[in-house]
Amino acid sequence: MPEEEQALPDSHCLVKPDFTGHWKADLAQSKLLGLQPKAMTMHIDHSDPDLRQEIVVTKEDGSEEQITFRCRINGEPDQCRFNEKQVRGSAQWQGDELMIEIWIENGGREFYLCDCWSLSPDGQTLTMEHRNDALAGQVAVLRRTN
Repeated sequence: MPEEEQALPDSHCLVKPDFTGHWKADLAQSKLLGLQPKAMTMHIDHSDPDLRQEIVVTKEDGSEEQITFRCRINGEPDQCRFNEKQVRGSAQWQGDELMIEIWIENGGREFYLCDCWSLSPDGQTLTMEHRNDALAGQVAVLRRTN
C-alpha cells in the first residue's frame, strides 16, 4: 500500500485520559439517584494502571460520608477495593473511556455497578455515568478544582 494511503492510528486513543486531581460535583448538571447531597468532592490519584479515588459526600445535615475506591486498570477480575475491602470487579479502557464494573454487597444483597468515566477535551470536566446497572441513569458531572 502506498505510504499516503496507510491508515493512521486514532491518536486520541493512544494517550489515555489522566483523571488525577481534585474534583467537585456540579450538582445542578448531575443526575443523582436517591437523597441529594449538599456537596460531593473527590480526590483521584491516577497513574495507569493504578487508580485511587477518595469521595467525600456532605449530606444536607452537614454530616460527611467518606468512601474510598482503588483498582488496577487491566481488565483482570478482582483487582478492586471498596472502602479497603476487596470486591469482585474489574476496570478496563474502552477507547478513551474507563469502564469500572463492581459487585457490592449491601444489606445481604449484591448490587452490580457499571461506572463509565470520561474526561472533556480540555480536561476540566469529568463525567461518571452509570449504565445498565443498579444505578442506571445516574450521571455525576464534576469540575476540576486544581
